[in-house]
Amino acid sequence: MKKWLSATGAAVALLMFVSLPKAATAQVASANPTTVKAGTYKVEPYHTQVNFSILHFGFTYYSGVFSDVSGTLTLDPKKPAASKLEVTIPVQSVMTTSDKLTGELKGEQWLDAARFPNATFVSTKVTPGANGTATIAGNFTLHGVTKPVILHAKFIGAGVNPLDKAFTAGFEATATIKRSEFGVKQYLPLLGDDVRLNIAGAFELQQ
Repeated sequence: MKKWLSATGAAVALLMFVSLPKAATAQVASANPTTVKAGTYKVEPYHTQVNFSILHFGFTYYSGVFSDVSGTLTLDPKKPAASKLEVTIPVQSVMTTSDKLTGELKGEQWLDAARFPNATFVSTKVTPGANGTATIAGNFTLHGVTKPVILHAKFIGAGVNPLDKAFTAGFEATATIKRSEFGVKQYLPLLGDDVRLNIAGAFELQQ
């Protein structure tokens, strides 16, 4: 059922793209951070993803993704240090290229989605950098454990989404956490302790 829904969603997205006028398929977002509008933004879940990877037996980095993210971003380009970010990631949304491994990750020996259904991040300090970058310090909760985590964020673009007409701002962010610090110790040290996070965040301005 999930695969059928995913295929259907991809087909719909493709048809929407094909049916768009040429003007709408051109680049619509500006990469200039000063074009961002001040206000409170809501996570746009369809194009927000949290990708993760860990070292597998020292051979390769194995990856997966979380989706259905929700949350808010308070932002003023004139006062970037005053920005605030809060996000919630449903653990049950985890997916990999293997149904077996996806099921294991949701289970008790790994993320235990039944007991700990959500991971959250709440910012505590935003330090602006050059060229639309920022360091975001905050508290990350996973598997029932809360630890400080640093996100290295970069502004990607902002503008009016031609499909839903919402003003949208997009960012990417990276971080590395140690899963053992959050009580996820299955197969250590055979499988890596460091978990690389690569986040694509889309936010829609609330009117």
